Amino acid sequence: MSGVKRKRNALNVKQKLEILQKLDNGESASSDAEDVLNEGNTISHSAALQSVEILLEYMRQRGFDYGDITAVHKIYVDIRQEMNKQQKQGRILDFLKQ
Repeated sequence: MSGVKRKRNALNVKQKLEILQKLDNGESASSDAEDVLNEGNTISHSAALQSVEILLEYMRQRGFDYGDITAVHKIYVDIRQEMNKQQKQGRILDFLKQ
C-alpha cells in the first residue's frame, strides 16, 4: 500500500475544541464528531484509536466524570473491535486468494 495516498477527514482544532467544550458542559458531542468524520472518506482505525486515547487522557487529567470517561472508553473498544474484525476479514480473504 505504500505510495497510495488516502484522503481522510479529521477534526480540525476548532472542531475538537467545540466538542471538548460540549463535553465540559455535560452535552453529548459524538454525533458532531461522526458528522465531520463521515463527510467523504473516513479516518483510519488506528488514527481514530489514537485520537480517542488522547481524549481519554485529557478527560482523566481534567477530572471528567467517570460516566463520561466510560462512554468514551466504550467508543475506543468499539473502534478496536471493528478494526480487529476488518483485519480478520482481510486475513481470511488473503488465505482464500492463496
